[in-house]
Amino acid sequence: MNLKIRSEDSNDVEAIEKVTTAAFLNAPHTDHTEQYIVRELRNAGALSISLVAELDREIVGHVAISPVKISDGAKGWYGLGPISVSPHIQGSGIGSKLMESALESLKGLGALGCVVLGDPGYYRRFGFQPESCLILPEVAAEYFQAIPFSKDLPSGEVKYHEAFNIKA
Repeated sequence: MNLKIRSEDSNDVEAIEKVTTAAFLNAPHTDHTEQYIVRELRNAGALSISLVAELDREIVGHVAISPVKISDGAKGWYGLGPISVSPHIQGSGIGSKLMESALESLKGLGALGCVVLGDPGYYRRFGFQPESCLILPEVAAEYFQAIPFSKDLPSGEVKYHEAFNIKA
């Protein structure tokens, strides 16, 4: 497998949208707006990190990271997602490689931590866990998880970029 993880470039936009759409097409617990979220984050200049997984020159995965706001005023925190892998190769480790690269990139930015909304069984492998001091309204606590990169853990309500409110 000739896999390369790299930052997106302007030629990748259409392929990222296709991968994201396909990855969430049959996924439960989604309103199928993930591709629009990525587009709106990009248009707003809020894609702090946007990595693609390229397999034999074909984009087969993508991860987006954008800043989040925390009601206590903490800075340096980000939200991971959406993360997408082409359906025909899900489960092959590409998502894990995207996650690891994204977290390393965040540390390189000097981020203080990252939050994610998703399957606890999957994200726990990367060090995410529910933190009772961080709340995403109207979401069950076990599905909203965080990974701090420093000893200081903020406390409050977390708000993702407005792009996450987009409707199809």
